[in-house]
Amino acid sequence: MKRKISVVVPSFNEEGNIEHLAARLLATLKTFTAYSYEVIFIDDGSADNTLDKLKALSQMDANFYYLELSRNFGHQNALKAGYDFATGDCIVSMDGDMQHPPELIGQFIEKWEEGYDVVYSCREYQDDATIFKTKTSDLFYKMINSLSDTKLEKGTADFRLIDRKVANVLVQLNENGLFMRGLIKWLGFKQYAIHYQADPRFSGKSKYTIKRMVKFAVEGITAFSVRPLYLATGVGVFFSFMSLLYIPYIAWTFLYGHEVPGWASVLASVVFFGGMQLMVLGIIGTYLGKLFMQAKQRPNYIIRSTNLPDIK
Repeated sequence: MKRKISVVVPSFNEEGNIEHLAARLLATLKTFTAYSYEVIFIDDGSADNTLDKLKALSQMDANFYYLELSRNFGHQNALKAGYDFATGDCIVSMDGDMQHPPELIGQFIEKWEEGYDVVYSCREYQDDATIFKTKTSDLFYKMINSLSDTKLEKGTADFRLIDRKVANVLVQLNENGLFMRGLIKWLGFKQYAIHYQADPRFSGKSKYTIKRMVKFAVEGITAFSVRPLYLATGVGVFFSFMSLLYIPYIAWTFLYGHEVPGWASVLASVVFFGGMQLMVLGIIGTYLGKLFMQAKQRPNYIIRSTNLPDIK
């Protein structure tokens, strides 16, 4: 029996990209004559005609499937849905915006056949990439590597191949606030990185706004490290110690009758320390919020409809 390659593609409002991606995927997968294949598109609550195009594709090719989620659960949760239902001996994940070149799957398969359990990609930005995009990407990886014990290479993307035994472990995990790049790195196994330059987006615009990027960064950092809590504690201890140094000055001015001038400086100090306290409380609140959501044990996603067999 042929071994199977599964490809999972989270898609959100990608009606202009789906057909072109499917054509390139099909052309690539048919070159692997020693393998069978399946492609699972996850419609993450799209508001356009993405789902209709996915249904049409599934009618044209029996190896194309779709999972319609009940609403937009986010890219990482949609990716988890694809991993949960893929049945291949290896699973390739990629985005639906045409920026992950399907032709790179051949290199993934080669390294997998050599014995690697995880073959992941690291994006290298082209010369026409904006300074803002490259700098924020660099800052994100520097922050997560300095604050977390799980180290990620610069440009690590969700374009990867994982072996079935890795997928079996991943499927068993049920944690809130998923950060797949860090989670798969944390799992260990034998991993290999392939560097690539992303293709330009074929149609539409990026779904990652600044707000979403900041949220993604916070999720990534807090999912794999409690160092921000230690940092908050250190900041509190430092400023508490510094405030003690002010006591001898106050005593001296009281004993010798010197008036303490400078209401502006006092107000500035109060505002500054108040801001520091709010920052520390915010860090603590973020972790408490994650515990609160995890305690609810809600599913990462809900399926509204699908053409996958054995799923009602």
